[in-house]
Amino acid sequence: MNNLENLVTSIAQQAKRASYKMATLDNSTKSKALEAIALELENNRSLIKAENALDIKQAQEKKLSPALTDRLTLTDQRINDMIAGVRSIALLPDPIGKLITSKILPNKIELKKIRVPLGVIGIIFESRPNVVVDVAALCLKSGNAVILRGGSESEHSNRVLLSIINSGLEKINFTPDAVQMLPIKDRVAVNYLCKLDSYIDLIIPRGGEGLIRAVVDAATVPVIKHYKGICHAYIDENADITMALAICENAKCQRPSACNSVETILVHENIAADFLPKLEKLFNKNHVEMRGCESTRALVPSMKFAHKNDWESEYLDLIIAIKIVHSLEEAINHINTHGSHHSDTIITKDREAQRRFVLEVDSAAVYVNASTRFTDGGEFGLGAEMGISTDKLHARGPMGINELTTYKWVGLGSGQVRT
Repeated sequence: MNNLENLVTSIAQQAKRASYKMATLDNSTKSKALEAIALELENNRSLIKAENALDIKQAQEKKLSPALTDRLTLTDQRINDMIAGVRSIALLPDPIGKLITSKILPNKIELKKIRVPLGVIGIIFESRPNVVVDVAALCLKSGNAVILRGGSESEHSNRVLLSIINSGLEKINFTPDAVQMLPIKDRVAVNYLCKLDSYIDLIIPRGGEGLIRAVVDAATVPVIKHYKGICHAYIDENADITMALAICENAKCQRPSACNSVETILVHENIAADFLPKLEKLFNKNHVEMRGCESTRALVPSMKFAHKNDWESEYLDLIIAIKIVHSLEEAINHINTHGSHHSDTIITKDREAQRRFVLEVDSAAVYVNASTRFTDGGEFGLGAEMGISTDKLHARGPMGINELTTYKWVGLGSGQVRT
């Protein structure tokens, strides 16, 4: 075992020891820890912005896209949101020890199923420095220890946020090593981390397809994938056009760098001639580049031609792919074939179309007459999220504190033995 592997293993061992203590903490202690973190963030706002500015400068020097730079940026409002998120997580009911089911067996043993922490969670992420705070708060509330590994593009921001978190925890003598970060830039450190199944209970990668594939290929630890967001809006023939335009504008333009922003719009052929010219006017106003199929471009000639890979592209930018479909069935088939099972919406007044869309679209979040931008831990009342799982086991969609737990069986007997 080399020095780098030794260091990663040591961090994981420390986290494992911390996890046993974390599992015993009551809600009051955990809430006190979260308030300490919130206060420390408030008191160090200027430091956070100064360190974040270094990452932004580096991003500009490297000519990263505006969308990626936006993901890195910590504005006053986003710092406020982080602090509010920590405090809202503190107010959530403690899931640990919660009784899931209980029954008396024929042998009179009382059998209970109760929630317990997962243990040690490793999260490997890119870009967004707010992940450090969100993840730390969620893991502390759910009684888990966490090891973070952020990308080099947000190195300064990540480091200062971790320092602030641990400073707050130290002031109340909280369990040491509950929140750690790999202090190593070498990517091989991630490979070592992903194989430490003796100490780590779950790995969550958040980032681009390359990162997620690399983690899945390397890991012997269980992985929950937070895959890319190829989200769709389907404009049914019975849609309210005013509503459809407002939803498309919000889902694409409000924050295009978010994984829950719409990347493809499907339009029923019977409404296309009325809807698409209005959509063109709206998107031109918002500087959105439109790429369309041949039928779409026949109605809106200014659109660029959409190539095959456009239907499976996560732009994270002011770019949209638009396709005319002949039926609800074709729209659903397109979404299930080309989407990433993240978030998709239908805009229609037809109740049967709504029912079928919700039933047949295989995604973590499915909406009727609403923007996909609501797929978010804060919007779902989770306080924050570990990410948005596109897997089916054991969590799907925004992962909050309940998704960071498992369960154990507890049998309460009075001397029973099995015969």
